[in-house]
Amino acid sequence: MKLSTRGRYGVRLMLDLALHYGEGPILLKDIAERQGISEKYLWQLINPLKTTGLVNSLRGAHGGYVLGKSPEAISIKAILQVLEGSLCLVDCVDNPALCERSISCISRDIWGEASKNMQQTLEDTTLAAMVERQKEKLKNETG
Repeated sequence: MKLSTRGRYGVRLMLDLALHYGEGPILLKDIAERQGISEKYLWQLINPLKTTGLVNSLRGAHGGYVLGKSPEAISIKAILQVLEGSLCLVDCVDNPALCERSISCISRDIWGEASKNMQQTLEDTTLAAMVERQKEKLKNETG
């Protein structure tokens, strides 16, 4: 499985909101500048994130976007599932009917185990954990 730009940029968008959690609504243009992603592309990502409650929008002069839940409550898996769909390495893991060999296929079993392990890692990694890792990385860079 290779993550698309949609998934990678969506995680960066959410990480930026988490880094500024509690500071009030954030404008997409500010996220675009900080993350080096076009604002137009961020507009495409924000709607599905809003629909699922991972992001809330606030209107008005002081409007913008905030996380819909605390950074501790949002996993990377949740973000990627919204933006990428299934996180299985091969389609037959989710849908055995796609392959007539599914029942006896050892490869499918291995792909299923690998998918499960990857998904567990993504489930265990929250935006809060990413924020801490980002701060640590910045601290190490600046010495």
